Amino acid sequence: MFKIRCRFVVTTVLVALLGASGSASVRPDRLDRALRDGKVLGQSQRVIIKAAPGADARLRQLLAERGTRIEAELAIIDAVTVTLSAADITAVCEESTAVRSCSIDGEVTSLNNDDFKRGGKKKPQQPSPSVAASSTLLGTLGLSSSGAGQGTAGGNGVTVALIDSGIDADALGAGRVTAFYSFLLGTATAGAPTDDYGHGTHLAGLIGGNPPTADAEYQGVAPGVNFVGLKVLDEDGKGFTTDVIAAIEFAIAQKDDLGIDIINLSLGHPIYAPAFNDPLVQAVEKASQAGIIVVVSAGNFGADPNGKLGFGGITSPGNAPSAITVGAVDHKGTVSLADNRIADYSSSGPTWYDGYAKPDVVAPGHYLASALAEGSTLALAHPGLIVTGKSYIHLSGTSLSTAVTTGVVALLKEKRQDLTPNLAKGLLQYTAIPLRNDRGGKYSRLRQGTGEVNAAGALALAGAITSNVPTLDPIEDNTPASWWGPNRRSSLIQATQIGRRTYAWASNIVWGNNIVWGNTVFYNLPIWGLNIVWGNNIVWGNNIVWGNGLTVGHNIVWGNNIVWGNNIVWGNNLLWAKNIVWGNSLIGVQNVRSADDDNIVWGNLEGDNIVWGNLDDDNIVWGNLDEDNIVWGNLEDDNIVWGNLEDDNIVWGNVVLTIGKGGK
Repeated sequence: MFKIRCRFVVTTVLVALLGASGSASVRPDRLDRALRDGKVLGQSQRVIIKAAPGADARLRQLLAERGTRIEAELAIIDAVTVTLSAADITAVCEESTAVRSCSIDGEVTSLNNDDFKRGGKKKPQQPSPSVAASSTLLGTLGLSSSGAGQGTAGGNGVTVALIDSGIDADALGAGRVTAFYSFLLGTATAGAPTDDYGHGTHLAGLIGGNPPTADAEYQGVAPGVNFVGLKVLDEDGKGFTTDVIAAIEFAIAQKDDLGIDIINLSLGHPIYAPAFNDPLVQAVEKASQAGIIVVVSAGNFGADPNGKLGFGGITSPGNAPSAITVGAVDHKGTVSLADNRIADYSSSGPTWYDGYAKPDVVAPGHYLASALAEGSTLALAHPGLIVTGKSYIHLSGTSLSTAVTTGVVALLKEKRQDLTPNLAKGLLQYTAIPLRNDRGGKYSRLRQGTGEVNAAGALALAGAITSNVPTLDPIEDNTPASWWGPNRRSSLIQATQIGRRTYAWASNIVWGNNIVWGNTVFYNLPIWGLNIVWGNNIVWGNNIVWGNGLTVGHNIVWGNNIVWGNNIVWGNNLLWAKNIVWGNSLIGVQNVRSADDDNIVWGNLEGDNIVWGNLDDDNIVWGNLDEDNIVWGNLEDDNIVWGNLEDDNIVWGNVVLTIGKGGK
């Protein structure tokens, strides 16, 4: 057995108890938390029922026998939406031959920071200390050192499906919205573009606003894109999960006819169930598998009512593995990245239940000016945020950072027509620029992913790889994958000049919960295709090594031995879930570092406590207390140790590891 040295020191282990309400007669994993809570109160609830495999007919028969009317068909996830009493929830959802899972048809809301409420209080807008022209947005993305924009309308030939509150065509410009449908009445209803809430219009302006010369400073990231507006939020910025899923299903079905390349989802709800049983997540995954790049908000649950930062606030569908999940940055109205800080309200990972490492990246999203929908709810509620004498309004939130990232993805799609969802995320993560906090330390990966979106770098990397190199499957061909670049070793400088300073790229991706270093994105690998869910293991024996030509030292190995808990540390004192998002009971925590730090501890009451933390930003340790503990980290600079306590420990460092079939 290998002796493993690890410099990670844990001072306190958190043990938090998840509330478990609901009838014992229904398997807990069949009902999500919201349904269990409502059932205890004896409430009738709108329920999304997912049929068991091959049991669609049996489910319909079961509902008919109880006189239950099907209110919506969600074929994309083999589900229907119905209203059930508390008694019917037990009777229907316990039927194992017909039902895989039952989920609340939960309310979704827009994720602009105006909607950031805790304990019945509304957190006020916090404008940047220096509010400069919106043109600095393009500069901080690396698109222009002067902040004057690209000079050309990037994003030509790309169509974004904006699933939100609608789009005000007058604010965006004639001909930009090629199709518009409302889903508020339970079905796709075609009509003229409109936006009574104002949120979707603001996002559209950030994605691809193309204002007149007099307002050039308010240009969006990709002003050449077209939009398909899919309205699912009402005049108060609220809607239902069923309508969002229906809109996603519509986008997939109409992908070719309407030319849809990207979906923007700047909305969400708390996570009520593991991703496998989350209807909204499953719909997003279907869209990704269809080749549509889905960009979603991380959520605005990054701090408690007292402003204390915390982990675990990602909202659904930000927990979708294949989605590009985006947190928010305050760029302070300057081009420089040196003063950029992650907004306190921006949600941090890991995701509830599954422990996924999210967000994937962060982008500017705080106090950004963009198109105003005249007479909309937001315009009437916040006249002080409207730019004087202009048809633009300042808003904040991960909604906006999502839109900014969607614009960058549109630029990438224009450059590479073969861009897949996984490759888009890989390009963004690899070229992202890690940000630092006020103390000069790097933000945790659970706060910033790999860093801030770097549009110029992502475009440079996208242009350095070529699609005419065949994909080689190491499992079938037993050979390294093909190098995409023009040379065996790319001459591409992995850094970008923004303003007067050059910033190094992250030069890694987070694959699932693992950090992949090296030149992975320079190889035409199976993971960049459409048949791999982001983060899923590709089995080569038990492990696979990717990157750097299989020269170990910057590579990563993973298998099937990762164990995660269900509990999350918030701040230095308590889990602050009660009365906010989850409603679970609290247990005190002492001496636990906050979200600005890198050490996190979590676990449950049994024998599988888990430790995760970064002493030098790269060391990660996790496992349970039995026989399959796993240790991962860089003991020096590049050495990585991974394995369990029995026969299959693997040690490697700065040497060339020859891998054949079977992983040995």
